[in-house]
Amino acid sequence: MKILFRAFCCAVIISCLLSLTSFGAACEDIEDNVLRLHILANSDSESDQNLKLKVRDGITVFMENIFSDCRNKDEAIKNAKEHTSDIKELSEKILHENGSNDTVEVSIVNMPFDTRCYKDFSLPAGYYDAVRIVIGEGKGHNWWCVLYPAVCVPAAEGNIGDVLNDSEKDIVTDSDKYIVRFKIAEIFTSVFSFFFH
Repeated sequence: MKILFRAFCCAVIISCLLSLTSFGAACEDIEDNVLRLHILANSDSESDQNLKLKVRDGITVFMENIFSDCRNKDEAIKNAKEHTSDIKELSEKILHENGSNDTVEVSIVNMPFDTRCYKDFSLPAGYYDAVRIVIGEGKGHNWWCVLYPAVCVPAAEGNIGDVLNDSEKDIVTDSDKYIVRFKIAEIFTSVFSFFFH
């Protein structure tokens, strides 16, 4: 009886590991196909958070021309790199127009994100490429969205499903089925970030 019980336990563990492995591979494919925008406020004061949102509003309108016609993520990253100085200049202009002398740093980074929900889809935790805008000291709460496919720019016609296969689409659009796996991915990302970044 003990042998059967041990065999059953081993089968369950192997089944879970295989399931998580295929889920992890699908999550990596999602990471590889998405470019995100990450805006970090100077602080958590009400005024700094409001400034962050004003920068967001101006930048997403500006980015409509940069990202709406991108055919793939590599093209989106290339366009972002070509326009980092424009993004910085516009962000600082918006801040100055609203009474702030904060500086802005714009970079293209690969960084950890927790699981995030956005309108009708969720993105699992992981390391994503992102256009990162840091306002001032960058010690406040952030705002994020998806630049490629162009989901968060005004008049965007992009759809996250446009760049994913069927199993990946299922993960991001029917996330209730994957709550436990999302949490495991989040823990793994945190541990990986702690030890390797």
